[in-house]
Amino acid sequence: MGFLKEFKDFAVKGNAMDLAVGVIIGAAFGKIVASVVDDLVMPLINPVMPKGGWQQLVIYPGIRIGSFMAVVLNFLIIAFALFLIVSAINRIRKRNEPATAVPNNTEKLLMEIRDELKQNNRTQ
Repeated sequence: MGFLKEFKDFAVKGNAMDLAVGVIIGAAFGKIVASVVDDLVMPLINPVMPKGGWQQLVIYPGIRIGSFMAVVLNFLIIAFALFLIVSAINRIRKRNEPATAVPNNTEKLLMEIRDELKQNNRTQ
């Protein structure tokens, strides 16, 4: 019975649910980026490419370099978008963190006196 309870605790824990939601949203975001590349970027690039499009580029029979380049472009767009999102989240977190106070000279001196008193109490 302990194994089932442990599994239930893991499955409904916030981190597992957050991960599941992230994977689903990531898959949907990947489809959006693929559509942007295929439907918006490629029509602009294809007219200047030989054979009518770069996804049809083949360097050797069976080696489709154009398709590979499209996947790399998809990855770069996703990576850049995630970089922007993570950067924005980090900026928001830094703004919300309490500022750490730097002790002034008087506070430093008082801390030294406190530490010295503690040291003297230990040796006695």
